[in-house]
Amino acid sequence: MNVKFGNGPTVYGPGVLIELSGRELALAISAYLVARNVDVVGPRTIYVNGESCEEAQVYVDPSGAVVHKGKRWNGNGQLED
Repeated sequence: MNVKFGNGPTVYGPGVLIELSGRELALAISAYLVARNVDVVGPRTIYVNGESCEEAQVYVDPSGAVVHKGKRWNGNGQLED
């Protein structure tokens, strides 16, 4: 997983970009299901939009923020400890 400031074209800031590998995305989806009391036992294949996903990106708007490894990435382009 890679967290960095995005390339958002807004005057409010660049936003925050979270990049996930396909494995990380599959783990996130599995964790979501478990949190909703859906337990899958055994091998599984997770498709996104009908295809196997090699990587994914989550863009957080400049009005939002991301906390990662104790640091707060504000969408307006500021990094806080």
